[in-house]
Amino acid sequence: MHKTLRRLPSLDFLRGFEAAGRVLSFTRAGVELSLTQSALSRQVQALEEALGVPLFVRRHRALELTPAGVALHRDVAAALAAIAGAADRIRAGSREPGLTLTTTVSFASLWIVPRLPAFRALHPEVEVYISANDRTVDLTRGDVDLAIRYCAEETAPREGVRLFGERMLPVVAPSVANDPRTPLKRPADLARHALLHLDDPEGRTPWLDWRAWLAANGEPALKPAGSLRFTLYDQVIQAAVGGQGVALGRLPMIAALLRDGRLVAPFPKKFDSSRGYYILVAPHARGRTDVEAFVTWLVAEAATASGASPATRGSVAAAKRSPPRTVKAATR
Repeated sequence: MHKTLRRLPSLDFLRGFEAAGRVLSFTRAGVELSLTQSALSRQVQALEEALGVPLFVRRHRALELTPAGVALHRDVAAALAAIAGAADRIRAGSREPGLTLTTTVSFASLWIVPRLPAFRALHPEVEVYISANDRTVDLTRGDVDLAIRYCAEETAPREGVRLFGERMLPVVAPSVANDPRTPLKRPADLARHALLHLDDPEGRTPWLDWRAWLAANGEPALKPAGSLRFTLYDQVIQAAVGGQGVALGRLPMIAALLRDGRLVAPFPKKFDSSRGYYILVAPHARGRTDVEAFVTWLVAEAATASGASPATRGSVAAAKRSPPRTVKAATR
């Protein structure tokens, strides 16, 4: 066995290959593993050189597994899943009691974390762990109790409870909005300002792109005074609060920043997104009193944030009873 292990390719190379083979994109796999596209590409190339065979056919803006790549990916994915499962079981067995919620980095920082003190005041006995990352976590593995997924209505999980939808509108720091040299009275005035973008080179989140809002507001050809791009949405909002430009605000995610005056919305018209946020309960966590308390509180908070009645949000009991199914969730 020790000789076999010496011949084993680097685990980092195998992780990079598995991610790239699963999403068929070096860029998306790099985001998932917190690597640059070039770093992940070099990992895969090093693995190909170590094995002596090509694993991908590289086309313009596309990847395709070779027959050898397909065979290797099947075995590597199974092996990595087995390793991850063993680690999760050990970790779960040694973890202190508590409730673990997974959601995207931006939603955690902008919406969940600021509200946690209210839940702690109601339930001081419940420990809450926030696992913020932009990977879709498998809820059947046992280390996560709840997930908040951001997805289109047609792909929404039937066992989930809808928290709220999403509306888009430009937002900016008051110091920028009130500058008489660059007024913001109508959408055409955005040409005098820098626009803050969520970087999306592969077009996975077109509904968060300025082009959609500008086209819907009669300015499809508008050229801004400048542009800044960020990999995470909370970075976009931090830049807007800091007066670096105009961002597309996502309601109700940034509603608190509008209420306390750190951001203002210069134009009243909103752009409705087809996406929404859904809370899912992991199979192993159904029926737990701490999970039920958190879901009930979360649904009430979401109803308050969106101005709806909790009764219209969906069935909390359904989230506890229904079997899981796969759903594609957008990140960021």
